[in-house]
Amino acid sequence: KRRKDIMLNFVFSPNILLGFILGSSVIILYFLRLVKPEVARDEDIFFATIGLLYSGILVIHGWRLDPILLFSQVLVITAVLAAGWENIRLRGVL
Repeated sequence: KRRKDIMLNFVFSPNILLGFILGSSVIILYFLRLVKPEVARDEDIFFATIGLLYSGILVIHGWRLDPILLFSQVLVITAVLAAGWENIRLRGVL
């Protein structure tokens, strides 16, 4: 009987954390429709789907990012999350 060994290399790096932060944020955006339907919009589903795809790519292929590219991803995701948070807050006011 022949044994087949599978090697799995998993290293917890900043791209994993960044992907999980983004993924959890867009899941919260998706479930906003259930919690506060008056604040949610139809295009939130589109942005949540794109965000989940993007976070999956970061988790799976993020190990290829060199430090300056990872830093640029941190800056872009921080700006997007801050703008999204402000947008949702302003939806509740209007």
